[in-house]
Amino acid sequence: MNREEALALLKEYNKEPFHIEHGVTVGNVMRWYAEKLGYGDEADFWETVGILHDLDFEQWPEQHCLKEQALMAERGLDPRLIRATASHGWGVSSDDLPKPEHEMEKVLFAADELTGIIGAAALMRPSKSCADMELKSLKKKYKDKKFAAGCSRDVIARGADMLGWELDRLLQDTLDAMKAYA
Repeated sequence: MNREEALALLKEYNKEPFHIEHGVTVGNVMRWYAEKLGYGDEADFWETVGILHDLDFEQWPEQHCLKEQALMAERGLDPRLIRATASHGWGVSSDDLPKPEHEMEKVLFAADELTGIIGAAALMRPSKSCADMELKSLKKKYKDKKFAAGCSRDVIARGADMLGWELDRLLQDTLDAMKAYA
């Protein structure tokens, strides 16, 4: 599945511009991480995982990460894609989801929620962009539990732990990834 096909599928089940933009953002972040972590030959796949990770969220939020597995399987999509997208809901949406094991799955788990915080923080800036955001500013917003309260700091921290990274590394790298596409 290429980027255009993934976007078309995302738009088939999501009409809200926010959900489509979020899929594109996470896709871009996943592509950036693939390149940085030495998986450049799989960057297209990583991006597709990012684009489709919330395929079911808009229409079936109570079945998030469960319904999308069925939707993708019905289309005969790659089982690795199905597993990877589902794994970002492990311990969050349902305990019946696969635990992130591959580095790609762990990155998705860790970075998904963080893109929401970075995006919200960018909107608070005069530039309305993360392009001029520094780590210090992001950390201040991250520490404020009332800011972007819907973005789970616990999930982000667990993701950093899964990856064996310090939280600052995850924050900086994800910020850099979003800056690359700002």
